[in-house]
Amino acid sequence: MNMKTLTIDRRPSRLLDRLRENISKPWNWKLGIAILGGKMIGLGIAIFGMMLIPGLFGVGSAMAADPDTYTVHETLMINTINTVWTLVAAFLVFGMQAGFVMLEAGFARKRETVNILVECTLDTAICGLSFWAVGYAFMFSEGNGFIGHHWFFLQGIPATYGSTGVAILAHWIFQFAFADTASTITSGAMIGRTSFRGDIIYSIGVTAFIYPIIGHWAWGPDGFLALMGTPGHLFPSLGQGFRDFAGSTVVHTIGGVVSLAGALVLGPRIGRRFLRDDKVKGGLPAAHNLPLAAVGAFLLWFGWYGFNPGSTLSAMDFQGIGRIAANTTLAAAAGSLTAMFAALWYGPFKGKFDTGFALNGMLAGLVAITAPCYWVSPFGSVIIGGIAGIIVFGGVYLLEYLRIDDPVGAVSVHGLNGIWGTLSLGLFACGMYGSTGPLGADNSAPVTGLFYGGGWTVLGAQVIGSFIITTVTFAVSMLLMFAVNKLPYPYKLRVEAEGETGNGGLDVWEHGAEAYQI
Repeated sequence: MNMKTLTIDRRPSRLLDRLRENISKPWNWKLGIAILGGKMIGLGIAIFGMMLIPGLFGVGSAMAADPDTYTVHETLMINTINTVWTLVAAFLVFGMQAGFVMLEAGFARKRETVNILVECTLDTAICGLSFWAVGYAFMFSEGNGFIGHHWFFLQGIPATYGSTGVAILAHWIFQFAFADTASTITSGAMIGRTSFRGDIIYSIGVTAFIYPIIGHWAWGPDGFLALMGTPGHLFPSLGQGFRDFAGSTVVHTIGGVVSLAGALVLGPRIGRRFLRDDKVKGGLPAAHNLPLAAVGAFLLWFGWYGFNPGSTLSAMDFQGIGRIAANTTLAAAAGSLTAMFAALWYGPFKGKFDTGFALNGMLAGLVAITAPCYWVSPFGSVIIGGIAGIIVFGGVYLLEYLRIDDPVGAVSVHGLNGIWGTLSLGLFACGMYGSTGPLGADNSAPVTGLFYGGGWTVLGAQVIGSFIITTVTFAVSMLLMFAVNKLPYPYKLRVEAEGETGNGGLDVWEHGAEAYQI
């Protein structure tokens, strides 16, 4: 079959002829009007729907939105970011519990290992419930300058904590991890001779009352030390409040001082020989597992990256969290080196590089930088950490001379260096940084220490706050430890001599198990 090729004449003259022909036919006019009208009606329906549907579903049109809409969405985004940052930091701080368990168990004797494992586990459980029931309320709710009295059992809490924009339950998790740290520090100087039931009693006293009530003074919204130096409060002429960015005093000094009170009431472990009595065989018993202690110390260092930078409660202060992390690193490194070299040159094992002092020096630097970490420069953090290493070395031998048995060096690491770190802020605050906030840093009123031309006022506020918290904590914790030690057995603080010296030691006596099975 023959196929003819169909072609279309596209010459301009021919196209005009066809257009005139179509226009001249009435049917084509009607069809065109109908099609055009349908398209216009459809377009109108679409536009009407675009305006109506977002209103029905509560979604504002981007073009027609009120300017405040952008502020609301931006605020929600910032609050979300800061809440996530706070939770990540809380998880890091909580992970420090593994570090504490390993460090204390590694430094202690083999016969005390199971007791440490169970004690640290129990402290965490007690702290969780007590901080939920009363601790958080005492510490962070509004009340007066001495104690908060709202939010018991987390009832009646607002959506966010103060002006931070952080979800309040995320803030509770973060602060629970801090409280748990203070509780675990408490047991460090009491290892090896504390009855387990006595441990339960004093742990409740520390986590539910001592730590949160005294902590309210410095960190509460209306704490008298936090508001010190302002009109109508303590020392208004001073013009400075007490500062403790991440807890050199609130966490570490309190924990270290309670440890000291416990060690004094308990007395040394049976058979403990001190250097001043026996220069050959005296001194701390050898650590039973130094690799375990070393891993624990590095886990603590890792957790400190949540402890210090996380205390901004703000990921928006990106320069602040970066500076804090760097200062934390440098202080730990400097503290480890100075403590190790002090032991090399002056210790009883002169000429030997001591692992214990290298680890405790690292932790001492971390404790010391915790209060001033936001306000000091990297150079200042090196000096602060280096001095902390010297302090922990001297502190260990001071307690040895005083015949105070501190198996892991908790008093020297946390107590003495908590005080030093708090005071160092008044010396090394470099005058460049003010305060952190949910939207970023506010450096309009920078904090300046004595060595940077700021005078004595900042240092004076730090001395006052540290002295008040240290002395009150020591007095109250001594009363608590004495009271627990007067309870009838098996609730008294000190375990029976048979439990400490018998076969298997405290582990078998209290828990019926040994840490290592051959």
